[in-house]
Amino acid sequence: MYFCKNCGEPYMAEEAVMCVRCGVARGQGYNYCHRCGKPLQPQATVCMNCGVPTSEAETVYTYYKGKSRVAAGILAIFFGSFGVHNFYLKYTGKAVTQLVLTLVGIITSCLGVGVFLVLGMGIWAFVEGILILIGNIDKDGEGYPLSD
Repeated sequence: MYFCKNCGEPYMAEEAVMCVRCGVARGQGYNYCHRCGKPLQPQATVCMNCGVPTSEAETVYTYYKGKSRVAAGILAIFFGSFGVHNFYLKYTGKAVTQLVLTLVGIITSCLGVGVFLVLGMGIWAFVEGILILIGNIDKDGEGYPLSD
């Protein structure tokens, strides 16, 4: 059970995004411990009652379910040439690069050069898919860990 950091009331559900009593978004506030609901000392970094860290950096991972490692890996293996897995993982720059190079390769494939470009993008995506599935790529573009 988690408590509102603003008013100390327990959340009605684990998935709650805001407190029904005070209307403050989940994770906002510094008055009460999110784990035990007890009042916090001003500027406290640890709850004196239960010992849990009170900083936002520690609580974000508690509530955020990361992007799926398996989904990202499968997207990379089957649709990776188009950068779909990188869009999913919020690596937008790399995703746009893969998409543009693949489209340029498809358009210029009648000249013969594009075939190698499309093949190269496919190999790049396949390798990334394997790296995601074995855990070498373990964070999304925002730095959050991938979930299993």
